[in-house]
Amino acid sequence: MNNITSQLTLVTLLVILSGCSSAPKNNGINELVQNQQMTPFHAEMKDSFMDVYRTWQGAPYRLGGTSLNGIDCSAFVQVAFQDALQLSLPRTTKQQVRVGSELDYSEAQIGDLVFFKTSRSVRHVGVYVGSKQFMHASTSKGVIISRLDNPYWASKFWHFRRVIASPEIN
Repeated sequence: MNNITSQLTLVTLLVILSGCSSAPKNNGINELVQNQQMTPFHAEMKDSFMDVYRTWQGAPYRLGGTSLNGIDCSAFVQVAFQDALQLSLPRTTKQQVRVGSELDYSEAQIGDLVFFKTSRSVRHVGVYVGSKQFMHASTSKGVIISRLDNPYWASKFWHFRRVIASPEIN
C-alpha cells in the first residue's frame, strides 16, 4: 500500500509541475509580429537580413576589414544592405550617418540604421532587426546580434536613420 501511495504522490507531483512549465520560446518573429504589427514587407526584409547574418555570424572584427576574415561595423552594414536588399550604402560610418533621415527611437523599424557614440570621436553602426535588437560587427565579439536595452548600448545610443521606405508609404 505504501508503494502505491508513493507512486500516486509522484504522479500527482509530476502533473502539478508540468502545469508550471513554460511554453517553448519562439524564434522572435512571432513576438515581433504581435508587438509591432510587422508588415509582409518588413517580414521579408527581416528574413533577408537574417540570411546575411547567418553567413557573417562570428566573423571577427577588424578595423578597415571587408571580408569574413575580418570586418568593421560600417563595412558589415554596407555588405548587409547590398546582400539583403541590393542597396548600395557608403563605406564609412561618417558617410552612412548622412544617408536617409533621422527618426525617433519609437519609430524604428526593421532595416533602419542604428548609430552609437562609443567615445568622443568614435561612432558605431548596426542594422535594426526588430524587438530592440540590432546586428553589427562588435569589436570584442565580431558579427553578433545585440540588444538596444543592454546597459552598454543604451548608454551609447545616438539615433536611428531610415534609408529605405516601405512600399506601404510610397
